[in-house]
Amino acid sequence: MEKLIITAALTGAETTRQDNPSLPLTPAEIAQAAMEAEKSGAAIIHLHVRDEAGRPTQDRGAFAKAINLIRAQSDMIIQVSTGGAAGMTPQERIQPVTLGTEMASLTAGSVNFGDGTFVNSPRDIENFAHAMAQYGVTPEIEVFDVGMINNAMTLVHKGLLRLPLHFGLVLGVPGGIPATPKNLLHLVESLPPGCSWSVAGIGRHELPLGVMGIIMGGHVRVGFEDNVYYRKGMLASSNAQLVARISRLASELGRETATPSQARGILGLK
Repeated sequence: MEKLIITAALTGAETTRQDNPSLPLTPAEIAQAAMEAEKSGAAIIHLHVRDEAGRPTQDRGAFAKAINLIRAQSDMIIQVSTGGAAGMTPQERIQPVTLGTEMASLTAGSVNFGDGTFVNSPRDIENFAHAMAQYGVTPEIEVFDVGMINNAMTLVHKGLLRLPLHFGLVLGVPGGIPATPKNLLHLVESLPPGCSWSVAGIGRHELPLGVMGIIMGGHVRVGFEDNVYYRKGMLASSNAQLVARISRLASELGRETATPSQARGILGLK
C-alpha cells in the first residue's frame, strides 16, 4: 500500500471549549496545534478559524493570519474549509480559497446537519469548483452521502473538475450517512477508478473507521472537529494525541505514514 496520509481537523466550526478545554481557537493556538500534529504524523491540516470571540468565521483575513503562522513553522499541506458553519452564505464560505492554498474542501451536496441544514445548491457547487480552478487550489470532495459522489462526477462531465479526484468520506454526521463499516465499503466501491480517499468518522466512530481506512488502503482524518475524546469518558489532551494513535496503529499494521512532501506526490499537488 502507498503511505498513509493523516489529516488533522484541528478546530472545526461546531466544537467549543465546553466540549474540550484544549480546543485551539486563536491563530497562534491553531498554528501550535498544527506543528504538534505534524510531529505526530499528520501531513494535512484541514483548517477552520474563529473570530476574536471564538465564533466560526470564513473571513479571509482571519484565515490569512493562521495560514501565515502555520507556514512559518511547518511544511504541512493546508486545506482550507469552504464549509464554514451551517447558515453561512456561499459568498462568505468561498473567501479563503482566494488565498491560493494547496487544497480546499468542496462539499458535493446538501445535508441535514444536526438541527440545521448545510446547503450546497448545484450552482453553488459549480461556483466553488470554478473558484478553486481559478486560484489553483486542489479540491477535496467532501461526501456526506453516496449521492454526492454522483454530484462530483456531474462536475467532471461539465469540465469543472478533473479525474482523478481526492474524496473526503465523512460518516456519522446526524443527517448524513451512518458510520458503519458496510457504509464505508459502499462509499469506497462507489468512487470512480483511480481516485484517492480519506475517511472521517464522527465521534466514537473516528477510531474504528480510521483503522478500516488504514487496512483498506485509504487515508484518515482525525481531530477535534470530528471527535474530542480519546476513549469513552476520557477527553483527548490534544489533536496531536489523536494523530499519534492513528500513526502508531498504522505502523503496527505495516503501513508507513506520509510526510507532507510525500503526500503531495500521492495527491498530485503542484
